[in-house]
Amino acid sequence: MCTDHDWINNAIGKIEADYQRSADTHLIKLDLPCINGIDIYLKDESTHPTGSLKHRLARSLFLYAICNGWVGPKTTIIESSSGSTAVSEAYFARLLGLPFVAVMPKSTARKKIEQIEFYGGKAHLVDHTDQIYAESHRLARELNGHYMDQFTYAERATDWRGNNNIANSIFSQMKLEEHPVPTWVVMSAGTGGTSATIGRFIRYQKHNTKLCVVDPNNSVFYDFYHTGNTELTSELGSKIEGIGRPRVEPSFIPGVVDEMRKVADTASVATAHWLEKVLGRRVGASTGTNVYGALKLASEMKLRGESGSIVTLLCDSGERYLDTYYNPEWVANNIGDLQSHLAQLEAFESTGSID
Repeated sequence: MCTDHDWINNAIGKIEADYQRSADTHLIKLDLPCINGIDIYLKDESTHPTGSLKHRLARSLFLYAICNGWVGPKTTIIESSSGSTAVSEAYFARLLGLPFVAVMPKSTARKKIEQIEFYGGKAHLVDHTDQIYAESHRLARELNGHYMDQFTYAERATDWRGNNNIANSIFSQMKLEEHPVPTWVVMSAGTGGTSATIGRFIRYQKHNTKLCVVDPNNSVFYDFYHTGNTELTSELGSKIEGIGRPRVEPSFIPGVVDEMRKVADTASVATAHWLEKVLGRRVGASTGTNVYGALKLASEMKLRGESGSIVTLLCDSGERYLDTYYNPEWVANNIGDLQSHLAQLEAFESTGSID
């Protein structure tokens, strides 16, 4: 337990100064004439200093841990992660001069491991995704460190009523658009922290926006949402890095979600590839999951003759995944044939419909 108020004040000051140096992320409007009257926006979280949505979470987790007295001037930080959160936490650990260890599955993209090491962190790799939790607890005990545990604390570390969260940013940036209050916000879940923040903010601000959470293969969130069974597990981990979990995480709050949908891994990766043509740059597969869900909702709105807006997230850059999601051999061996979904997306550009 840390009671060194001089260190605490200095640490929080460094984190707040870092925040002040960072501009807000852009809201990108997709050019899709096929769904005239329905606007789709991407909140581009790849422009954070550490390149992903998880930069926000890492900042909040550090502030939460410091203010709770869990982290002090010599505390080793341990985190279980599929990569992006660990990259961002390594950044903040270096900012505060703290050692950092990331416990991750061996399947994590090599680029993410290199980024963790760039910020001075160490990657501790395990064979299977479900091993990260126990190994993180063990290392925290062994190193007399602090296990950040994003999967427990993500939903409570962020102030969902405040003016510095992602939901507030989205709604502020939408104010001058044709449909300023989104019909839908679409979000995939890793910890569930971002969907909790967005869902709570929508309700607190009395918006009529609905929250749709999209879930990849080998994740239990979708089934948990429909059954309420907290004991659900999956022997296989998600192949879409950063989202989907093999167990029900404490930070996933189903009560703030209006609808959940499953998105096949082939659809996620195909949509990421399709977005390269639409945006002119590569995105991660979790962004593909988000956008496929948004396109499905837009297709259904068009069929009903509705207009409105849909906002989703560009979680990170595809440059992190050149050896996986943008490697044809890896995709063929690990994801499958993308051609049917690529054809579906090409047809969508003409018809505005996804069957």
